[in-house]
Amino acid sequence: MEPLSLPLDYAAIERILPHRYPLLLVDRITEFEVDKRIVGIKNISMNERHMWQPPGERPAVPPTILTEAVAQVGAILILAKPENREKLIYLLRIERVRYRRPAHPGDVVTIEVNVQRLRSRMGQLHGVARAGGKVVLDGRMTFALGPKV
Repeated sequence: MEPLSLPLDYAAIERILPHRYPLLLVDRITEFEVDKRIVGIKNISMNERHMWQPPGERPAVPPTILTEAVAQVGAILILAKPENREKLIYLLRIERVRYRRPAHPGDVVTIEVNVQRLRSRMGQLHGVARAGGKVVLDGRMTFALGPKV
């Protein structure tokens, strides 16, 4: 496995995560500190299949999709380690997730994930997604690592 060279583009992210289009929700990784934190980018486009438009309002990304994008950035932090590259990450719990405001087409969502607890096969991450410098989502996620089936 080659060492990580920032920024990670879409192709590099595909080598780490098992997700593929249209379910791969991370466009770029800009910062990475092993076992500490990671920063990723999600560009919001009107062409996304899951875009949601309430009557009389601007289109927005559903909160569940933003939650998944945060989880994927956290998964990259864990799976990028050489000893974890042949494993899968399983989301066990999502806690205290708060949706502060919608993210709209044209927004660049910056996702920062920090490690709260980390063990060899389990851990807890805290993620914050921001658009235009304002928090759109924050919450905590617990994960487990397992073998690829």
